[in-house]
Amino acid sequence: MGLGSNVFLPLIIFVIGILFGLKPSKSFISGITVGIGSIGLGLVLNLLSEGLGTAIQKMGEQYGGSLNILDIGVGVGGPLAFSTSIGILMIPISLILNLVFVVLGWTKTLNVDIWNFWFPIFLGMITQSVTGNFWFGLIGAIVAVILQWFLADRTQETVSEFFGYPGIAITHMMGLSGILFAKPMNWIFDRIPGFNKIDADAETLTKRFGILGDTVIIGLIIGIIVGIMAGYDTAGIGNLGISTAAVMKIMPKMVAMFMEGLMPIADAAKEFANKKLNGRQVYIGMDAALTVGHPTIMSTSLKLVPISLLLALALPGNQVLPFGDLAFFAFAICLMIPYFKGNIVRALVGCSLYVVTTFYISTWLAPVVTDVFALASFDVGTTGLVTMLLSGLWPVGLFVLLASYLGIFGIVILGGVLVGISIYMNKVKKA
Repeated sequence: MGLGSNVFLPLIIFVIGILFGLKPSKSFISGITVGIGSIGLGLVLNLLSEGLGTAIQKMGEQYGGSLNILDIGVGVGGPLAFSTSIGILMIPISLILNLVFVVLGWTKTLNVDIWNFWFPIFLGMITQSVTGNFWFGLIGAIVAVILQWFLADRTQETVSEFFGYPGIAITHMMGLSGILFAKPMNWIFDRIPGFNKIDADAETLTKRFGILGDTVIIGLIIGIIVGIMAGYDTAGIGNLGISTAAVMKIMPKMVAMFMEGLMPIADAAKEFANKKLNGRQVYIGMDAALTVGHPTIMSTSLKLVPISLLLALALPGNQVLPFGDLAFFAFAICLMIPYFKGNIVRALVGCSLYVVTTFYISTWLAPVVTDVFALASFDVGTTGLVTMLLSGLWPVGLFVLLASYLGIFGIVILGGVLVGISIYMNKVKKA
């Protein structure tokens, strides 16, 4: 764990490349390139988080005084998860179990996105909090990773085609969760007269509105608006605008470098599957960071910052002050965009409605989430209730409901159903 993801991920990529029969030199270059891409993505995300984060805090101080539950953000999810016994145990358990499922043909996804094991681990900790039993929590985390592979399998084709990532599956649970909302919402949008005729992706906006439709200019404008709302002076507003615009320009280039390192691994996995697994497909499970550079995702996530603050104040019954997660909307909505066909109007409307659900779910879950931090002896810097806005998702709500009303049997039943459907979809139906 002390190596950190920037060192550990290249090592994992190198080893997997060797296992799939790639030459050591090519595996080494792939690993190093992925590591460089990971550092680049981290730098860009830090630029976004630090720039917007401070401004958002100022905005919260001015407009969010009536909201009493602090959103500390999913950025602490990894340190929280991996500081627990469940977190450490789940690293080898998940890797070994995943390999067994791939060999048996029960899943097509080989997940190497080890950092984002944190969300299934978090679901395990939620189970422990509700049931009061450590071992039940560990079982909950195991069921959660099975859910992760199941969702990655079912969404791989649509996501891969939209982003142009053959052989890659996105295993980021926060991103995968939004798909269950996006699919029915897009079906509704298709049946709204007038609205269903609007077709506006990032390229269309650029053609129609010229320079004002360019994603860099959109980033600049959003940064300036947030700076004004935060009460910055002229220099502060200008710096925030330029740094947000820079993120819009640099992010796709960092993602491209990440993919440059991954593609040889994906190709080797495909060749390995053809030779050793009777032609079965094997997808390499990766972080949603590969998708967030898409213009529609970046534009939509930036617009959600002021929208979410307005929603927090307007929604009756909401008690969450959005703060920590305002810089991470891209990861929550990224996999919804392929199901909206890249349409930025549908994305903005659909994702805004999705954010409404996260406010209510995270308000409801705040006592449980606060208890999870207490279980891990994790200092959140406050004695009041805390939550993570982007943990207010249906998988978390589902685990809480099952554990509350059915105990560990509800979680085990969910795991059995997921395994059964996975076997049917990957083995029986195919045969």
